[in-house]
Amino acid sequence: MGRPFGIPVYVSPTWLIVAAFITYSFQGVVAFWLPELSIPITYVVAFVFAVLLYVSVLLHELAHCVVARMYGLPVRRITLYLLGGVSEIEREPETPGREFMVAFAGPLLSLGLAALGFAVSRVIDPGTIVGVLVFQLWFANLIVGVFNMLPGLPLDGGRMLRAGVWKITRKPGTGTVAAAWAGRGLAVALVTIPIGLALATGSAPDMTFAWSVLLAAFIWFGATQALRGARVRARIPKVNARALARRAIAVTGDVPLAEALRRAAEAQAGAMVVVDHEGHPTGIVNEVAVEATPESRRPWVTTGSLSRSLEPSLVLAADLEGEPLIDAMRESPAGEYLLVERGGEIFGVLATSDVNRVFSGV
Repeated sequence: MGRPFGIPVYVSPTWLIVAAFITYSFQGVVAFWLPELSIPITYVVAFVFAVLLYVSVLLHELAHCVVARMYGLPVRRITLYLLGGVSEIEREPETPGREFMVAFAGPLLSLGLAALGFAVSRVIDPGTIVGVLVFQLWFANLIVGVFNMLPGLPLDGGRMLRAGVWKITRKPGTGTVAAAWAGRGLAVALVTIPIGLALATGSAPDMTFAWSVLLAAFIWFGATQALRGARVRARIPKVNARALARRAIAVTGDVPLAEALRRAAEAQAGAMVVVDHEGHPTGIVNEVAVEATPESRRPWVTTGSLSRSLEPSLVLAADLEGEPLIDAMRESPAGEYLLVERGGEIFGVLATSDVNRVFSGV
């Protein structure tokens, strides 16, 4: 939809669902406060409110992104969808203080919009279209700001709680686990409290309860994803290129696959690197392509035809480990990478499938 501050903004088709719901729900409010308007006009005003509300959500997400970019964090995009918006920040802040500021920026802007709207509503006629829109918008931004500060992931308040626990324990993973479990508790409360009130008053569940269940599901799944992410990050330090490398043999591209496999078995190697006649590596034989080749055809298929050209991004230092290794693989997705020593000598081949096994069961 645009690129404010250079950040791409996308709108999910699910926004149409919530826009229709807000328009339908808010039409009655408009008709109550402005009875002189015709029914079609009240729907138009209600739709304008839905659009302006999501403009407020966009400003909320932009606040996160602008602060993140101030700290040098890359921002991929902002997406507006059914339950609000999400900022895709590609890297986590390096300190708990920065984490807190990035998280707090969104609710702070929403509360600022609420304060500004409240001030404007005091000086304009509440019996006009503008007056009704301003009043409802400042109140909605107040709700958005307060709700997002609730202490549980994936809400902004959960990230602020994570930053606090991180600061105290000096362990970001501990902060994530604490904030995620707080989010799960919040999700349970969003369902059980309305049920308890309904039982106490004898009233039947209404649309408010349906929204509570929807929000609870969103928070529960977001918190669960955060817990999974914490487990993944805990295993990242175990990813060591040298330790996971497969021994590789060098073959020229004209060597039949059957012969190359025989040599690999003889050398107890798990990978094959294609080299030119001067011994310089030019490609890596793709394991998936080898497995897909019928055994009867292997004597007639050359290794060169099953190899991927060795681009510079597929050559990694054998000393890489942890997050730098993961980042290097993420920048150039492939099935295999050539590992070399600092002097340029071939150390072995790193298979993405071997790296993925480190994270199996998470």
